[in-house]
Amino acid sequence: MNNIDKKYQELLQDILDNGIEKKDRTGTGTISVFGRQIRHKMSEGFPLLTTKKMAWKTMVTELLWFLQGSTNIKFLVDNGCHIWDGDAYKNYCKHFMDEYLEKNELGEFYRNSLRPYPIEEFINKIKTDDEFAKTWGELGPIYGKQWRGWTKKKMYLSTDGSYENIYDEVNQTVIDQISILINDLKTNPDSRRLMVNAWNVGELDSMVLPPCHYGFQVYTRELSEQERMDLYNKSNWNKDIFPSDVSGWNRLLDTYNIPTRAISLMWNQRSVDTFLGLPFNIASYGLLLLMLADEVNMVPDELIGNLGDTHIYLNHIEQAKEQIGRELTDEERYNIWFNNNYETGMERYFDPNNLPDFDNEYYVPTPKRTREPFELPTVHVRDGIFCSSISDVILENYQAHPTIKAPLSN
Repeated sequence: MNNIDKKYQELLQDILDNGIEKKDRTGTGTISVFGRQIRHKMSEGFPLLTTKKMAWKTMVTELLWFLQGSTNIKFLVDNGCHIWDGDAYKNYCKHFMDEYLEKNELGEFYRNSLRPYPIEEFINKIKTDDEFAKTWGELGPIYGKQWRGWTKKKMYLSTDGSYENIYDEVNQTVIDQISILINDLKTNPDSRRLMVNAWNVGELDSMVLPPCHYGFQVYTRELSEQERMDLYNKSNWNKDIFPSDVSGWNRLLDTYNIPTRAISLMWNQRSVDTFLGLPFNIASYGLLLLMLADEVNMVPDELIGNLGDTHIYLNHIEQAKEQIGRELTDEERYNIWFNNNYETGMERYFDPNNLPDFDNEYYVPTPKRTREPFELPTVHVRDGIFCSSISDVILENYQAHPTIKAPLSN
């Protein structure tokens, strides 16, 4: 069952119907609503949208980058992920001149003659020049830094008796929020403090972009005996060895390391690029939930996104309408059926509660809309939260409509 695509299409329509036009820092302009929520039950499948083809490897690469604690785009660029290129390049162009003049002690005469590299050369330099990448690939203390290395400043008593918040590189305390979260899940799974925060107010001005999705919280619950039984039955059912008494069931379930808890994740987002960004956020936090569940032997339960300024850029409106889709005419549906049109893949869509009206015993089920959701894929992870390679994340049975291209606003 695929409800997440339908909820996402409904959200796009909500913004088109109710959004107000607003200016934004990129100069593109948006239509915007405020305070929306999107929910998905992980038991229905992995939440990778099917109403347009998603850049799966790009999303996985970015999440692994966050979890490494990295803030330099070199890892991303080396692995073919370019979603942060624009922010790094914008920062490079902003500071290039002052940096160059300072290092080379050149006067103002040269300011008008010097130009930063074009973005293609900039990316190539990031790939091939480690020193250049170290300087200009850095994005500041964004997500990975806060997740894995939040810096706690020390309070010192000043000469006048007041306290000063001083950054002490020698005696600083670095907080690994992900490791703390995993430890708490294992030792105190009912805690109400199972949270990770990226909104470090003291370091916002050092980031190329303040976090859009600025924090997440997880929640666990005990599984019922029946839920544990159902998990066992999916892969290990054997009537000859399964005990008849309940106490025997529990002993056997424990022997097979069947999880005793389910885990849910809720993320908070201040700013939501609904067409390009939100599908990535949904899949990324869905994958993070899977990784956490695998790490602590729990079952992924529910994924929830709380969305603040939820907008569509003005140059994404037609793309959003395309993804929402429209009703097909009878002639279009007939052509899909008659021509067995594998190019769209839509003829493989089948909904027993929404059958086509063709009165023919040889018909192939056809959709009623241009962007009907397909069944959701499945995802498996190896090595839990600490998997280090895209190959440790396995995507299976992903079928989607064609990609819809749209410009990224930086």
